[in-house]
Amino acid sequence: MRVASTVVEAKGRGDIVHYSQKLWQRGWVANHDGNLSVRVGPNRLVCTPTATSKADIEDGDLIVTDASGKQLAGKSKPFGEFGVHIGVYHNRDDVTAVVHAHPPFATALGVSGRELVTFLPEAVVSLGTRVPLVPLSLPGAPSVTAIEPFFAKYDAVLVAGNGVWTWGDCVEQAYLRMELIEHLASIAHRASAWGGPQLLPADMIEKLLEARKKAFPRLAG
Repeated sequence: MRVASTVVEAKGRGDIVHYSQKLWQRGWVANHDGNLSVRVGPNRLVCTPTATSKADIEDGDLIVTDASGKQLAGKSKPFGEFGVHIGVYHNRDDVTAVVHAHPPFATALGVSGRELVTFLPEAVVSLGTRVPLVPLSLPGAPSVTAIEPFFAKYDAVLVAGNGVWTWGDCVEQAYLRMELIEHLASIAHRASAWGGPQLLPADMIEKLLEARKKAFPRLAG
């Protein structure tokens, strides 16, 4: 049992390092922006440290906490938005990873006060009919309160003034959801020159949501 848990944690730590660096390489974080975490056991989380560029994250930099956020290991401290991650885990038994970053096109939507309506069929299956906009709030407890109503029904949100949050059953899935959101936002930006993307027909959306429920039965769409 201990060997299995060690393997799970090693995989989670490797994924955090890998995708931290990918976020920086793609220009989705700058300075000390962004944060990632993974649940590696019922009462054990691994996350990125505060005040560290994602370009420089290495295994030895990572922080280990219990499910409440109490630090168990690590030289630095967890980031200030860790409460949002803990909130996701407390509300979603199916989620084992959370990623937060500031991809430019999607973040631009949020700071403009707009949510993302999904206009490609594949995106409806992956994300639902929309990626909602969470109202702007102060960091810390207020941000947890603002995002909490969206934990159960959605796998991703835009936050006004604070980029994109995604979660999933592994770090890769959470990252790929963010990748898709940024891709959609960039298409929407380009399509605005021709009047913006057209909405999908209602009958098509209905069938796509049926496929989504089969793929992600916990979510309502």
